Amino acid sequence: MRRAVCPGSFDPITNGHLDIIERASKLYDVVHVAVLINKNKQGMFTIEERIALIEETTAQYGNIEVESHSGLLVDFCRDRGIPAIIKGLRAVSDFDYELQMAQMNHGLTGVETLFVPTSPTYSFLSSSLVKEVASYGGDVSHLLPGVVNARLVERIAERKN
Repeated sequence: MRRAVCPGSFDPITNGHLDIIERASKLYDVVHVAVLINKNKQGMFTIEERIALIEETTAQYGNIEVESHSGLLVDFCRDRGIPAIIKGLRAVSDFDYELQMAQMNHGLTGVETLFVPTSPTYSFLSSSLVKEVASYGGDVSHLLPGVVNARLVERIAERKN
């Protein structure tokens, strides 16, 4: 069975993330979406909320498994027998950082990293940018799945009260 992982914080999952996950789902039998936990960051959504949103928005693909992970991504891969990491690249600046990570990961365990160019439609898109624009009242509905946008609007309203 061909397996790969799409890692990220997914706070929240965007249409750019979904583009990469969907494309990976067509190439692999099982795609693990690893919601990586960064204890130094306070997210807008809890890990459980992120997992639920990812499960809901990827259910149509039929071969996605979502779970969280704290620690090295290569440990996640080793524990599950996953030989490949799929990373979306938006710009050359992403490549510089991701190449270093890919080389480190390969050196540690032999896991391969495959780079997928992001669709030009989403080349500027990041969760951080979406949250910032939305927090100032900007319409980001075209950048997120409907359920995610609704939840983001609710969360921003909750935090303002």
